[in-house]
Amino acid sequence: MRDEPSSRSRVAKYFAGRPLMWATVSGLALVVIGLTVFFGLLDSVVERDDFSLADRPVLSWLVVNRGPAATAILSSITFISGPLVLPVIVVVVCIVWGALRHQWWRPLVLLAAMGVSTAVSVAIKAVVARPRPPITTMFVPSAETSASFPSGHTIGAATFLFVGAYLVVSRRPGAWRLFCWCVAALIGVVAVALSRLYLGYHFLTDVLAAVALALAILGTVMIVDRLRALRGSRESRHV
Repeated sequence: MRDEPSSRSRVAKYFAGRPLMWATVSGLALVVIGLTVFFGLLDSVVERDDFSLADRPVLSWLVVNRGPAATAILSSITFISGPLVLPVIVVVVCIVWGALRHQWWRPLVLLAAMGVSTAVSVAIKAVVARPRPPITTMFVPSAETSASFPSGHTIGAATFLFVGAYLVVSRRPGAWRLFCWCVAALIGVVAVALSRLYLGYHFLTDVLAAVALALAILGTVMIVDRLRALRGSRESRHV
């Protein structure tokens, strides 16, 4: 008597017979998770309750515990991830990537994702119009004058690292490779988010909302990229 197929094999067969669903399900999951977290944080900021209650205690603790070495390192990180340096890094990386690989889809997708992250950040800042932390907590008083929610530095860095990691790993998948790129991306995002908090330019909910939006953008990229790959495979079979 044959054993019943395991639940895992049944799930694998289900998705194998539905390539469109396989191409979109993980991306949709990230979009849903990212937007759910973002709107939860937005609600807490608007209502000034729940998660936002931790904003000022976290900010105060970081300001009180500043040290010269950490300040120098995190100031450099916030400068590199800012609007003067990060766009240059992105453009250079995409040009070199496309030139070396002779394939422009992934560099263009990364550029488009960065453009979307900037537009989304600017639009939400204008609508929510949350004031920055007090200038007395800023490492350089009045250095940041735009709205606070979400963190532009954080959404830019998170989008760059998350989407870049996906576009690299998806072409040569492997458990160890995936693990290394995920760890590197997470370390980079945490470093940028921490620099914004530590230097007193953002609240905790600002950077968490930025990471949530970056996850939603990553999910969208995954859907678009996988649908393109699915379409290409179908066209090649019909040639």
